[in-house]
Amino acid sequence: MKIWVDADACPVVIKDILFRAAIKRQINTVLIANQLIRVPPSPFLSSLQVAHGFDEADNEIVRRCQPGDLVITADIPLAADVLAKGGRALNPRGELYSSDTIKQKLTMRDFMDTLRGSGVHTGGPPPLSQSDRQAFANQLDKLLQQHQQRR
Repeated sequence: MKIWVDADACPVVIKDILFRAAIKRQINTVLIANQLIRVPPSPFLSSLQVAHGFDEADNEIVRRCQPGDLVITADIPLAADVLAKGGRALNPRGELYSSDTIKQKLTMRDFMDTLRGSGVHTGGPPPLSQSDRQAFANQLDKLLQQHQQRR
């Protein structure tokens, strides 16, 4: 298993959790972004800079993701593509996307885009809370434990 991180919008605190987990569990983790992302020196951490442009990082993650890999993203269409390839997707608030819920999330995302496109101010997500950080760390730990038990 590899962990792929949609790093352009990933909060720093989530990256820090990922860095510690990757080193501790010796899991290859790759941050993909359209800007330079620095990672601590470790054979388990790397970053990949892709061209600037709409969905360039997402497309690269989908291209490289294999069944059983884990992708960290808040991007619902990217999560849907990862699930379709047999990967798993976890958002920075600790929610594991599933095939049971992804269609509903895509529908809601499209609806909100339509509202914003018609001039309705929908606001954004709330700031990442301490409980969100803890939920992410707990879910990540659970997934990594499951992976190591299967190995």
